[in-house]
Amino acid sequence: MSVQSIARRLTAPDIRARKGGEPIVSLTAYHAHTARLIDPHVDFMLVGDSLGMVMHGMETTVPVTVEMMILQGQAVMRGSSRALVVVDLPFGSYEGSPQQAFATASRVLKETGAGAVKLEGGRRMAETVRFLADRGVPVMGHVGLTPQAINTLGSFKALGRDEASAALILDDARAIAEAGAFSIVLEAISEPLARQITQEVAPPTIGIGGSSACDGQILVLEDMLGLSDRVPRFVKKFADIGPAIGAAVESYASEVRARAFPGPEHVYAPKKG
Repeated sequence: MSVQSIARRLTAPDIRARKGGEPIVSLTAYHAHTARLIDPHVDFMLVGDSLGMVMHGMETTVPVTVEMMILQGQAVMRGSSRALVVVDLPFGSYEGSPQQAFATASRVLKETGAGAVKLEGGRRMAETVRFLADRGVPVMGHVGLTPQAINTLGSFKALGRDEASAALILDDARAIAEAGAFSIVLEAISEPLARQITQEVAPPTIGIGGSSACDGQILVLEDMLGLSDRVPRFVKKFADIGPAIGAAVESYASEVRARAFPGPEHVYAPKKG
């Protein structure tokens, strides 16, 4: 009797074990079809609350709800089979207490089947990270520019570029690393600071506007494909498919108006006899 090997989905411990090894590759994903496309190439995909801005045209991530995250998390799980799927906990769903965070995280994991959650914040969230990790919830941390705090920060800007603010972010990273985060996203911070954090903390770091010295990198898929009108400095466009989509739609519209589409090959003939 032959034994068929079944591919195993990557887990949070798999990602944690990559510290100092081959760089970890990650992208955001919000849909089943894009998840299917990127699944063979990434180690984890993040169902980010950036979906509020990318999918729904919101100005910030603040209005995103738990229900929105669960719906898109389910879609990404259906479209993938290999990569770890991490789901953001949205603003207001975890900051109140560790107990609130556990209730939200356990619901997200149960209803999506995802393998981990991500939350923003450093020292102030260390107790919550520890509470979740102790109860079997894999937690990815996020320090530096934290988009959910945009109303406090005032604007999306790079942080940690002076000695005082860099020291605070370093303390944030240390705190959630010691609390049990299995990895930490470093967003929009100075290159030397991202490099230092990567060297000093035990979990792998995932850069987005950090440093090539980070243990991995993440970008918003739509940003790197050229589908976003405005992107941060840290984004490299690996393709520019926006114009190609526009051209395809223009051709479709032209053929419909000229009654050239649908053609004979696109319609059904009646059955004979």
